[in-house]
Amino acid sequence: MPDSKQVNLVRMQAGQSGKVVEIQGGHGMVNRLSALGIRPGKRITKVSAMLMRGPVTIQVDRAQVAVGFGMASRIIVEVG
Repeated sequence: MPDSKQVNLVRMQAGQSGKVVEIQGGHGMVNRLSALGIRPGKRITKVSAMLMRGPVTIQVDRAQVAVGFGMASRIIVEVG
C-alpha cells in the first residue's frame, strides 16, 4: 500500500488506529508487550497520551493498556 505510512506510537494522534508492524526492542520488551496483547499484526487504537513524555494509553482488542513513553517510541505502527 503506497498511501500507508509507518510511525511510532508516540507520533500517532489520539483516536488514530493502525496495525503494529514492528517492535524495536530486546526479547524482554517484546515478551512484556506480547503479554499485554501488543504484537506485530495486531490492530491498536491510541486513546490518549500525557504531556512531557508521559505514558501512552492504547486500546488492544477490548482492553485499554498504558505503556511508558520509551516503550511507545519503539512500537512501529502502520497507520490507516
